[in-house]
Amino acid sequence: MNSVYEYDVRLPSRLEPGRTYPTIFTLHGKGSNERNMYGLIESLADDFIIIGIRGNLPLGAGYQYYELKSLGNPVRDLFDQAVTRLEAFIKEAPAEFPVDPKRRYLLGFSQGAILSMTLALKMGDQLKGIAALNGYVPGFVKEEYPLQSVERVSVYISHGEFDSIFPVSIGYENEAYFKTRTSGLAFKTYKSDHGVTEENQRDLLQWFKEDAVR
Repeated sequence: MNSVYEYDVRLPSRLEPGRTYPTIFTLHGKGSNERNMYGLIESLADDFIIIGIRGNLPLGAGYQYYELKSLGNPVRDLFDQAVTRLEAFIKEAPAEFPVDPKRRYLLGFSQGAILSMTLALKMGDQLKGIAALNGYVPGFVKEEYPLQSVERVSVYISHGEFDSIFPVSIGYENEAYFKTRTSGLAFKTYKSDHGVTEENQRDLLQWFKEDAVR
């Protein structure tokens, strides 16, 4: 694939010729990388294609997809560019790998969750579902982006009750926002800071398994 993004593809070990597979595209948090996201869903690797997309902008020992002016305030042109490039990547993947275009999922944490929710609103039912962990939807996305219907998109949102980066009130705002836009919303908070607990991970894995067969 011709992309600015480095990526890691994990294919099911027993690929069947001619068959397409549900696919999870993972988007990591600021300063992290695609390998950290794979650990969350490694147990799904026999049934899903997992494609970890690494941010193209170095940050310390890790990467990011866009820069910030301040917390919760993305550099707009870099953010818009990331959304455009990620959308193109997701659309091109079925031509390169046995991706089922009707079962494409996004899984994002923090900055990756922000992008996952934005991409859902921009791509609509071109995605089967998204899982957004500890993120938010920027105000300019809600107000200025050409939003698509997510009525048929499955949405899993989780948030840490003690999140010191994005307060849990933001999680409840996400719930209220998507609740009016899709009947396929699952929302839950967990007793954690800005991270993913074992319970959160178990619920996430179960959600993917159940949703992919609907």
